[in-house]
Amino acid sequence: QVELVESGGGSVQAGGSLRLSCAASGYTYTCVGWFRQAPGKERERVATYYTGGGGTSYADSVKGRFTISQDNAKGTVYLQMNSLKPEDTAMYYCGASTSAITGHYCVTSAPMTYWGQGTQVTVSS
Repeated sequence: QVELVESGGGSVQAGGSLRLSCAASGYTYTCVGWFRQAPGKERERVATYYTGGGGTSYADSVKGRFTISQDNAKGTVYLQMNSLKPEDTAMYYCGASTSAITGHYCVTSAPMTYWGQGTQVTVSS
């Protein structure tokens, strides 16, 4: 019943910026996050946001460059990506959970129940 739709992906030069959006419907999220997967690699948790208290976490590879946020009024989750690198190239997915969980569990390891279809991000040298 939860629907997630990503947008904002594209092709940019190294050092450029993109903002990904995840439009949600159906239920209010408890925990939301952005994940990415490149060909031949495992899915990686990029950034997570706990709606209850605003807690966040980031993968070391994107810390200081990416920012996750949520517009509560619009029900949209964003991933602002700055100083993009070629290694950021991947399919990016929005994930969410409606379960009642703690903030720490959310931003560290909580699994996501719902997923969007993904949006491609390509960063060239």
